[in-house]
Amino acid sequence: MKKVGFVSLGCPKNLVDSEVMMGQLKEAGYEITNNADEAETIVVNTCGFIESAKQESIDAILEATGAKANGKAQRVVVAGCLVERYRDDLINELPEVDAFIGTNEIGRILEAADETKNFRELPLLQIGNKTATYLYDFDTPRYRATESHTAFIKIAEGCDRPCAFCSIPGMRGSFRSRRFGSILKEAEDLAKQGVREIVLIAQDSSRFGEDLGEVDALAKLVRALGEIEGLEWIRVMYAYPTHISDAFLAAIAETPKAVKYLDMPLQHASRNVLKLMKRGGTRESLEKLIKRVRERIPNITIRTTFITGFPGETEEDFEELMAFVRNCEFDNVGVFTYSDEEGTAAFDLPNKVDARTAKQRRARLMKEQAKISKRKNKAKIGNVYKLLFEGVSQESDLLFQGRLEGQAQEIDGYILINDMPENFEPEIGAIYDVRISEAHNYDLVGEII
Repeated sequence: MKKVGFVSLGCPKNLVDSEVMMGQLKEAGYEITNNADEAETIVVNTCGFIESAKQESIDAILEATGAKANGKAQRVVVAGCLVERYRDDLINELPEVDAFIGTNEIGRILEAADETKNFRELPLLQIGNKTATYLYDFDTPRYRATESHTAFIKIAEGCDRPCAFCSIPGMRGSFRSRRFGSILKEAEDLAKQGVREIVLIAQDSSRFGEDLGEVDALAKLVRALGEIEGLEWIRVMYAYPTHISDAFLAAIAETPKAVKYLDMPLQHASRNVLKLMKRGGTRESLEKLIKRVRERIPNITIRTTFITGFPGETEEDFEELMAFVRNCEFDNVGVFTYSDEEGTAAFDLPNKVDARTAKQRRARLMKEQAKISKRKNKAKIGNVYKLLFEGVSQESDLLFQGRLEGQAQEIDGYILINDMPENFEPEIGAIYDVRISEAHNYDLVGEII
């Protein structure tokens, strides 16, 4: 049995692609191994979104080809977004790589892993915005890399948004939704496997079903998933702010299994910067949106992301962003410095902000958000919440950990559990009541009661 090792980089959407490739290989008789030294074939599923991600991908490829040179591996396959952006360059500069497959070609992983084929001599698919068509289905083999109790479901692929900083449409193709029934069947199968939390992902989840002529399809999907026996939590990630419909908010509010959580990347609040980003909107319109969300779903957790140092961002623009964050008091915030990416509209913009200023602005914004997060976390002390138990803590073998509804895995904080009833043996993936006893900037401490 041939052993294959995977290095999956980037976002959860990329992780699903890796799981699909692993599933096909496993069904064909390959063994998936976590031990890099055992792998005869190494697959590096790359991210090509921003400079730091590209560098991480290149480093992983070089480590894999180094293992091949040292005789530890026989074959190296490079997949994913970096291949879509730099296919010709990679082929020319990395002759030691045996196969390159893009995001639209993950169904060809068996060819790529087959040592009897010289994949470099096969005709390469030309992937572009109009030609990408791949979508996995409910019956596509999949080998999950996430913990047993949680799973991602990709509900759509690609993106048609014109965001000036983003290269994803060129790497993933046009927006295309999966079929409603396919998603439900996948969720039912995952629930039977013991999955308790389903996380819906896409480049733009809020547009789900539009390309198929459906209206409010995401709202209908949330409600339908809420009827599946065995599932406990349904989470939606990557919702675009202009497509937050009342029907969607009502579905979250009225579906008991839908976590009261909204991940909505806003990127900025200044009219000037939003216009340059080709996203539109103003601080006032975004504040009205946040108010509407909180009115429709009381006690909802709102997560967002921002970019500092975008070309043309002035100090006045940044101060407006700071004021916006102070006023809205988001629960969870991620901040990235602008990455100048060739092939994007922003690459040709004038008035670039130097990297040092962008980093300083990011640090200031994160410091401001840390105060807000700690204040909101302190308000939780003494209260009881539902906890998804996840086992031994990543921080210490002496503690356990879990997550509240408002904590998405690996991007938000955790609950560190330092006490529970005597002789109580909690089950991973089960839901328990937890009382909060301590609060930090991002993590909380509590006891199962």
